[in-house]
Amino acid sequence: MNEIKFITQNIETRRPSTIKLLLHNFNFVVGGIILIILIINTIFAPLIATENVNQANPTQTFLPPSNEHLMGTDNIGRDIWSRVIYGGRVSLAVGLAAMIIGMVFGTLIGIVAGFYGSWVDSLLSWVTEVLMAFPGILLALTVMAILGPGLSNVIVAVGVGSIPQFMRMARSSVMKTRELDFIDAARTIGCTDAQILFRHILPNILRPLIVLATLGIGGAILEGASLSYLGLGAQPMTPEWGSMLSNGRAYLGNAWWISVFPGIGIFLAILSINMIGEGFNEVLDPSNRQ
Repeated sequence: MNEIKFITQNIETRRPSTIKLLLHNFNFVVGGIILIILIINTIFAPLIATENVNQANPTQTFLPPSNEHLMGTDNIGRDIWSRVIYGGRVSLAVGLAAMIIGMVFGTLIGIVAGFYGSWVDSLLSWVTEVLMAFPGILLALTVMAILGPGLSNVIVAVGVGSIPQFMRMARSSVMKTRELDFIDAARTIGCTDAQILFRHILPNILRPLIVLATLGIGGAILEGASLSYLGLGAQPMTPEWGSMLSNGRAYLGNAWWISVFPGIGIFLAILSINMIGEGFNEVLDPSNRQ
């Protein structure tokens, strides 16, 4: 018996921690480095940006990238480098805030539906199926048509569009977890439904939800930029990658840098977050562990 206990403890001590596994995962490390660089640029934007983001200079319109203007200037002489740096603040914040809304509300709906079942599950699942019948961007456009243009409404619209996927993930996880022995034990000692849901079930279903949220932030950034590109999000004077893309589309032939550099910002943000999400998935998914 002592030998078995010793062997078990020895195996547990040799098992690498989640943090160590993440730090040895290529996707997580590379994606994390790129994202950290983007975040540092946005945090220290006042120090890194070389010009006022809305300062127009009619004598310096359509200047190509140079030592004076690293990413050139736009159609009214604004510095693209400064606007890209500040635009990252808006785009990254939109993606993160929208995904928080989707995760919180989707998870709450999912755990309630999965835990109680019966007509509650049928009703909430029906609402989710209706929402999932719309593609994400179409659902966001529908919400924007109701709420009107604006960055705050973009966050709400993209967040609402991501609720169904979190609801389905949380519901299926809860339906598996609620049948386990420790849930019956919690009921036996007198735990309320709220205590069972938030103390016992929720902590045990967080891993797949975290992976889903990480992978979803990239899509939320893209959807937010798409809505701004259509003129429904950030207004023209607000530096935001999607609206900058829209502003430069008419000048691609002779001033490609107006659209290309904001596009690179969107690409790097989505790439880094997706790589981090893939790294989380590879490490946290038990089927991927040896």
